[in-house]
Amino acid sequence: MENATENEGPKRRLIFTYGTLKRGFPNHNLTKDLIDNNDAVFLGNYSTQFSFPLIIGPYGVPYLINLPGSGRRVRGEVYAVSDRGLIRLDELEDTAVGHYDRLPVLVVGNDGDTVGIAAECYFAGRGVWEGLWSGKDGEELAEYTAREALKYVWKDQRSKRLP
Repeated sequence: MENATENEGPKRRLIFTYGTLKRGFPNHNLTKDLIDNNDAVFLGNYSTQFSFPLIIGPYGVPYLINLPGSGRRVRGEVYAVSDRGLIRLDELEDTAVGHYDRLPVLVVGNDGDTVGIAAECYFAGRGVWEGLWSGKDGEELAEYTAREALKYVWKDQRSKRLP
């Protein structure tokens, strides 16, 4: 599912970000680095076309759970990302060990668009969300905000703290 973002040039994948990779949030430094190296282009603010649970897990980490129809429509940002950029995002999200899975999602522009466009998103891996989802029904967010980001613990500091 590759989408060209320009008439010419390499094909890129559309990535919907809903948490720490968004502008102004803890891991946006990676997104900014991808932009600076021409491995990502910011396309705009979007929302999921369908509702999904967005919850905050241990260490203040946001998780989108792949249960369409539950939760809320989630607001975030879409970037067009090169293959090289995807490798770096996959590393951050620990897709190799199943912490997150990069899966298809339909998103719509926040300007009133009703037709969904195909993107990809980092959903919580099944082994991760099953334990988190228990008892969280009704605590789903529509957007990861600065308030939630205050609770975020950097990856390299997590082993030093107890959950």
